[in-house]
Amino acid sequence: MSRIGKKPVTIPTGVDVSVGEGEIRVKGPNGNLVGPLPPAIEASVEESKLVLIRKDEKKETRALHGLARAIANNMVVGVTDGFSKGLEIEGVGYRAEVKGKNLVLTLGFSHSVEMPIPEKIDVKMDGNTSLKISGADKQAVGQFAADIRKLRPPEPYKGKGIRYENERIRRKVGKTGAA
Repeated sequence: MSRIGKKPVTIPTGVDVSVGEGEIRVKGPNGNLVGPLPPAIEASVEESKLVLIRKDEKKETRALHGLARAIANNMVVGVTDGFSKGLEIEGVGYRAEVKGKNLVLTLGFSHSVEMPIPEKIDVKMDGNTSLKISGADKQAVGQFAADIRKLRPPEPYKGKGIRYENERIRRKVGKTGAA
């Protein structure tokens, strides 16, 4: 049996969880989230816990059992505490700024890059080289951070580019001059 899937999801006070046809809806202080529920998994709310039970013992169903529980738990955590990712921009002339609902990045290209900020995501700036992306949906926060990082990933020689907050870049030794 799935070790993750059999653990019930604890629902804190102030959070409302409802199970519908093929979906789980979670409502809390940070917003509302709707997540998928695979057809082979049954969910029920008992007292202050969300319990997920699988219908059969197929390998795919066992894998979906743990996945469905993890998604439901992330939704509950998201509407109560939220998720955040930090990005740091390193390089001469590299910077970012928030203009309205767009994130404008200057990354050494001949033009600045404008990225629309998704609806339920907040972007805060610390100076002009440090970003904090936060929101209730863990997948959306991580995907937006990855999309920003993909514009200019850190290079191994000087470390220039966009990296996650605690990411370590393995540096390479450059060319050696003729002796």
